[in-house]
Amino acid sequence: MKLSSTRIRFLKPRKKISRLSDGGGLSLEVRPSGSCLWRYRYRIDGKENVFAIGSFPEMSLKAAREARDEAKKLVERGIHPAHQRRAERDRALRGNADSFGAVAGEWLEANRSRWTLRSFQQRRRLLERDVLPHIGELPMSEVTAGHCLAVLKRIEARAPHTAALARQCVSAISRFAIATQRSERDLAYSLKTMLSTAPRGRRRQLSQTEIPRFFEALDRYPGHPHTRAAIRLLWLTLARPKDVVSARWEDFDLRSANWSIPAENTSARGPHKVVLSRQAVELLDGWQAATGTAEYLVPNRLDPKRPAAQSILIKALTRMGYGGTLTPQGIRLTGKSILAGQDFRREALEGQLGYAGARASSDTGLERDRREMMQWWADFIDSLRAGGDGVGENVM
Repeated sequence: MKLSSTRIRFLKPRKKISRLSDGGGLSLEVRPSGSCLWRYRYRIDGKENVFAIGSFPEMSLKAAREARDEAKKLVERGIHPAHQRRAERDRALRGNADSFGAVAGEWLEANRSRWTLRSFQQRRRLLERDVLPHIGELPMSEVTAGHCLAVLKRIEARAPHTAALARQCVSAISRFAIATQRSERDLAYSLKTMLSTAPRGRRRQLSQTEIPRFFEALDRYPGHPHTRAAIRLLWLTLARPKDVVSARWEDFDLRSANWSIPAENTSARGPHKVVLSRQAVELLDGWQAATGTAEYLVPNRLDPKRPAAQSILIKALTRMGYGGTLTPQGIRLTGKSILAGQDFRREALEGQLGYAGARASSDTGLERDRREMMQWWADFIDSLRAGGDGVGENVM
């Protein structure tokens, strides 16, 4: 006599295990504890076996019968249902290890040692916030270029330059998956032309005659004063834009006119010291008074415990009318080009720019040359802004 849902609900446990048959090898095992377990009994090669299907009421009578019918099909092919379930579970686990999110995590860790801490955190936050919630759980083999394009377009609507970085990350993750035999194609290779972001290669530098107009535009810039000050500091130090935005006040010693950039924040090998001109010290002195107890020179407006995004400099230049024609890196290249045409030592310029392999600023003579060079540069900018022709000789 087959079981019914009503009969099962009114079952009472006994002192010993009792079994109620439903036919076709399916039975309900009622234990003294009150738990009810579905069991399917079958034979393969003349040996009786028992397959644990599930428990009641988590698995209804109807679901148990359907599971029994599926198991019976496997038995007819000589396959043990328990072996098949274990194989499917193993495939699911492997699928999780091969998901886009898992591969992205491996890619981040594989590159952690060669990135600065800021670069590592920037990419991890970008993936966790904008990419993984949408495609992180999909197996690499099932992620398509269409999936990626939808993610990138969503980011582009908010921050075009962030979308460009996201595309680079997706492309790099795809290549990592190819190298580890979990994918066969670069998902983002064909998507570069689908984004409206201006190419990052536009780093045109300004000529001497264009510099005064730039500072006039900067004086009119209606944005936050911290952003305006960051751009001025970029001009006066020629530091990397990311170093300016991520700088902490504790890294500055205004009395000795030095800025020490920690090793984890710089592309140079080891910590990097930037010497400061008189104008840079004056800028920082007034700036610090305005920021109060803030940790960063340019704190994030939503989370003051974090620095602002480097994109604020790009957005500021765009609002000033330099969008697509000048990047923050272009300011650094402008200073490099002008100073390279002067009589300063090459080692002094490379040291200030923080090039890997540049001689340490502990060289007293070299540090003196760097200070002379950066003071000349600050005076040169002041002279141009005042309507002069600059200072020094052989100026471009």
